[in-house]
Amino acid sequence: MKLKKILNNNAVLVTDGDGEKVAFGAGIAYGKKKNDLIHFQKVEKLFVMKENEKFQQLVSRIPEEHFIISEEIISYAEHYLGSKLNEHIHIALTDHVSFAIDRIKQGIYLENKLLNEIKILYRREYEIGLWAISRIKEKYDIDMTVDEAAYIALHIHTMKPQGGNYRTTIRQTTIIKDIVQIIIENFGIYLSEDDLSYQRLISHLRFVLSRVSHCEFPVMDKEMLGMIQKKFPLSYNCAKIIEEKINKRYEFKLPETELGFISLHIERLRKKA
Repeated sequence: MKLKKILNNNAVLVTDGDGEKVAFGAGIAYGKKKNDLIHFQKVEKLFVMKENEKFQQLVSRIPEEHFIISEEIISYAEHYLGSKLNEHIHIALTDHVSFAIDRIKQGIYLENKLLNEIKILYRREYEIGLWAISRIKEKYDIDMTVDEAAYIALHIHTMKPQGGNYRTTIRQTTIIKDIVQIIIENFGIYLSEDDLSYQRLISHLRFVLSRVSHCEFPVMDKEMLGMIQKKFPLSYNCAKIIEEKINKRYEFKLPETELGFISLHIERLRKKA
């Protein structure tokens, strides 16, 4: 491989018969200049990315230790999940982690208002996030809150195979949070994230939003729906309020069959409260 450009002491842009690549290795650029040969023994990681230009810019502008810890998190996540993440994770997560570290050094902490929902919906990714903030503390003595673990979890989730678009994931998680808030306000109840019924509701709502987004609707016969309306009028009325408010806020229409299933979850929560 031939050196084309030095990005930092541990990262270089190289060319070979297959085109441009970004190569990483401890001190890989030391004593090197353009057109020098880079030996494979010095290369620890080699990236061939569609977004090579963005990647180069990112590596050039952030501290090396931020890139190193981000790559460590990505490697841990792939091992933990047992699958490769989309290559864009090397840009998205590294950029996020670097910004978060700089922000926290200045004493600026961001609250993640979707924390409870993320902990339930993306449990494994959240566990990776917890590992990540623990590792950052261990290596750099920087205290990150669990809010940051949840932000990392979202990045990991959206870069999984079929993980979904980041903005779509945020939107759907926000809708779920709003639905839960409507239930709380409607009945004046407290919902604990440790409650199994609450966790089931959150998981069910994720599948509801996914189904509706793909125009897939579950079947519930009219007799069953009518029984739910008569037997659980308070819960069904709450489901109708949810449907109206979510449609108004997000232009997201929940079909009547989904309202029936949501009513059953609401009734379970209402009775336990």
